[in-house]
Amino acid sequence: MTDLTIKTLTDPVFLTAILVGIAVFATMMTLLPAFGGDPLKTRMKAVALERDELRAKQRARLAAEAERRSRGLREQQSTGMRNIVDKLDLRRLLADENTVRHLKTAGFRGQNPMTKFLFFRLVLPFAGLSFAVFYIFGLGVMAEKPTMIRVFACIGAAYAGFYAPVVYVTNRATKRKESIKRAWPDALDLMLICVESGMSVESAMRKVADEIGSQSVELAEEFILTTAELSYLQERRQAYENLAERTGLEPVKSVTQALIQAERYGTPVAHALRVLSAESREARMTEAEKKAAALPPKLTVPMILFFLPVLFAVIIGPAIMQLRENGGFFGDQPKATSSSSVE
Repeated sequence: MTDLTIKTLTDPVFLTAILVGIAVFATMMTLLPAFGGDPLKTRMKAVALERDELRAKQRARLAAEAERRSRGLREQQSTGMRNIVDKLDLRRLLADENTVRHLKTAGFRGQNPMTKFLFFRLVLPFAGLSFAVFYIFGLGVMAEKPTMIRVFACIGAAYAGFYAPVVYVTNRATKRKESIKRAWPDALDLMLICVESGMSVESAMRKVADEIGSQSVELAEEFILTTAELSYLQERRQAYENLAERTGLEPVKSVTQALIQAERYGTPVAHALRVLSAESREARMTEAEKKAAALPPKLTVPMILFFLPVLFAVIIGPAIMQLRENGGFFGDQPKATSSSSVE
């Protein structure tokens, strides 16, 4: 058995077969990466994809948790308000297209602001009436007045509560319009510079929003929202029209119409922005001149009530004090000596 094994191991044919097998195996191991690709790159790519997926899932989970924590109580309140509004059908009774437009102009978008608006219009009249009844009849205020006048005062408090949300939304919309109107010429100049430098309208709006935020947060918010709408709406015209509707300003409507016409007919956007920018600057200068021209009549009454009395006191006061020290206008005069007494 040992002799057979030694004879087999020393056989040249057997040794040649072993060497050929080893050579074939080494050749296959050498050429396999060339045909199968780089395994390291494949593994690194798979790891990168899996890492991105895990990171996206983790980020979405954290964002959902933060959103849930920040909106927990608010969503419960909104749900209760929504149930009351839906049961009483207040949208059909108290809301119309003008209400939605006013809320958008004031910066309230979505269904929750509309629900809260209608809910407070329902609740505040009863709250105002209850407070007025307690204040007038309970505490005895206006006791000397007739009962009918006191009842009318309570009804007036209820009406005030009913229109209080409308007044709040109107004031909020007015302040928001003023903020956008003051910053609009500067924003238009910045947009013109960005467009002339070769940037697209979306990139220009995003850049202007970053720069104009220190002057008007409302305008920066509108630019960011318009940029988002330009990216996902099917028609860009709708995004520009939404911007004009949310702001409710004529200069903004003019610019949006110019952008719509420029994209429809292929005219240069920079030329239209340059003309509108010059018009906005002139309009702002004209408004400043009007305010300056209206200043003297407004200062007449304060000057008469506050400045002139102090000025008269400063000018005439020392003279009056000197006259009082000298005996007044008709003080004692020295008597003239007669000639008889001298003699």
